[in-house]
Amino acid sequence: MLSRLEWREHETAHDERARALTRPHRERAARGQSHPVEDFLFTYYSYKPSLLHRWHPGEGVDLAEAVTGPRAAWRWYRAGAEPRSLAVDGAAYRAERAALLANVGTILRATADRAPGFGCFGLHEWAMVYRQREHRHPVPLRLGRSGTDAVVEAHDLRCTHFDAFRFFTPEAAPRNRDAPTRERQPELEQPGCLHAGMDLYKWAVKLGPLVPGDLLLDAFELARDIRVLDMRASPYDLTDWGYEAVAIETAEGKAAYVREQRAFAERGQSIRARLSDITAG
Repeated sequence: MLSRLEWREHETAHDERARALTRPHRERAARGQSHPVEDFLFTYYSYKPSLLHRWHPGEGVDLAEAVTGPRAAWRWYRAGAEPRSLAVDGAAYRAERAALLANVGTILRATADRAPGFGCFGLHEWAMVYRQREHRHPVPLRLGRSGTDAVVEAHDLRCTHFDAFRFFTPEAAPRNRDAPTRERQPELEQPGCLHAGMDLYKWAVKLGPLVPGDLLLDAFELARDIRVLDMRASPYDLTDWGYEAVAIETAEGKAAYVREQRAFAERGQSIRARLSDITAG
């Protein structure tokens, strides 16, 4: 049981942290501007910033004197053990979304148990523009079209993540070691993959009120930090946006990429374990 003062402090601190994380995006949106790196989590995943601002305590926590506030009208809350208290209705959420929890849990546990791979060097972004006259982002290619194509042709493509592979150009897809599909995601997903790390934010959102607020924001921050490396190692020239390239076409760039990739994998495994425990109930 958290007293009203205690849970309101948690709620306020969460909202302040969330607002700091979303403020740049919200201010750009108000001006009609976009950012090729920082806006990705709000466009690709299509989750509104307001979702991050809503704090949940997770299961098994009663919030005293909560029935007088807006939380009383939120879905997936029930009366707590004490009069005028509220708690997350985990049983109802699990009953209605049993298939979702089972699928997410399968992916999380399979990924956690697999050895991480650190040999992809972020080439998925290069494969997405291979032999194309136009590309996805309104920024120039750092090595130009021919130089970008040459990097792809000089490397072994090892992408294991379907939601990256599905954006490969038709010419690049056959060059990949495997052909990931949605159905094979539990079989191929591995913790060294940057996109598997970013997807922890997606899984945290899908688990809804079962996820404590700190875990949701930790997953978002990890996804945000991974996205920066993802684009610094991409073929795009982001100098005008303040990003120094990780030149993965060089030995030094590969080593720098793997160092950061390993650190993200460690952060991701901690979050992945907590989310996996939630799916297991």
